[in-house]
Formats: sequence, C-alpha cells, structure tokens
Amino acid sequence: MASSTPTLDLGWQPLTPAATADLLAAAEVRWWLSGGAALDRWLGEPIRERRNIDVSVVRTDLVALIASLPDGYDVWAVRDEELVPYAEVSETDEVQPVLVRDTERDAWVLRVNVEDGAPRAWVYKRDPRLQLPWDRAVLDLDGIPTGAPEVQLVWKALRPRPEDDTDKDAVVDRLSEEAKAFYERAILSIHPHSSWAIHVRSPFAPAKASWNRTKRRHEG
Repeated sequence: MASSTPTLDLGWQPLTPAATADLLAAAEVRWWLSGGAALDRWLGEPIRERRNIDVSVVRTDLVALIASLPDGYDVWAVRDEELVPYAEVSETDEVQPVLVRDTERDAWVLRVNVEDGAPRAWVYKRDPRLQLPWDRAVLDLDGIPTGAPEVQLVWKALRPRPEDDTDKDAVVDRLSEEAKAFYERAILSIHPHSSWAIHVRSPFAPAKASWNRTKRRHEG
C-alpha cells in the first residue's frame, strides 16, 4: 500500500465510467463525467486512447464528493503548481485539478475538475455569461451523469491541441441543432480567437453559424 507522497508523474490506471459511478455511488451531490470521457460516452465509442478520466463537480460540492470516497483512496490537489494533500487545502485556495489515488495500486485513477454552477444552471468558469440549464448541461446516459458534448467542446476550445481537434471533428457534426447553436455561439462570444472559430465564422461568410442561419430564416 502506498504511503509516500505521490508526484504528478505517477502512473495512471484510469477507472472506467462504470467503475467511476460505483466509486462515487455514495456521493449525495451532483457530479458528472467530463472531458474526453464524456465525449466518448456520448458517442458510444472511444474517439482515441485517453491517459486519464475526468469528472466535474461544482466548488461548493467538492468537499462532500471527496468525503464520500471509500477507504483505499487518497486525494491530492494542485495548488500554486504544487501537489499537496487535499486535507491541507483551505476553502479560499484555488485548486485545479484534484487527483484521486488508489493507494493499493499506487496509481492515479480519477481527476476531479472544479467547475461553477448556480442552483438552476451550469456556469462556465472562464466566463459566467455562458450558462446552460442543468438538464441540458449534464445528461443521464444509462444511469451515469455525463457532461453534454457541446459543453466539453467549449472547454477544449480555448487552446485546442491536435488531440482536441480530433475530439471536435468526431463530435461536432453529430450535435443536435440546439447543441451546435450553443457551441457556435459560445465560440464566437467567449473564445473568438480560438482556432476553432475559423470553422464557425469566416470573414467572407460571417453568417455561416447555425444560430445566425436560424435567426435569418425568421427575419425573412
């Protein structure tokens, strides 16, 4: 059983979504699969190999989520670029992410992202103007709460890496009209300098976004 202080370079043995749901079964707060794991689950198949698995929780529920973990796991947080035991974190500390270690296997198994939210809506942590009702932001996919794909793409849009481009290309054309309109509006208003904005808005065709096309049909 691991007793030493881990490092960020510690190996990963990520849980499956089903195992994640089992691990968090005792939690009485809202949590949801996020990041690439959420995209894979929404598609029903993996887009690519992933090193880890993410869940998200709002900041006010983080303590309760961690307290629900069974024996055999310890929790660490990245604070000011330093890995510290979560027990040493104060309420005012900004921590991101929070990492869960299986002490028997001495491996990271889960990453917890701290997000924002209001009673009725998910709130984008980078810009609170962007909100989405909880029933649209978090989907129930076969009993496992899963972040909506359009929300995961907005998170990835700030500084997309090649692997994020792969995720987007696998997902964006399969979004519903409503979801795609939300994604496009978010890119143009919140991340207009993202490389992904080029695919939404062109200087030669500024009205290509689906939310603009819908509006124009009604104007006619």
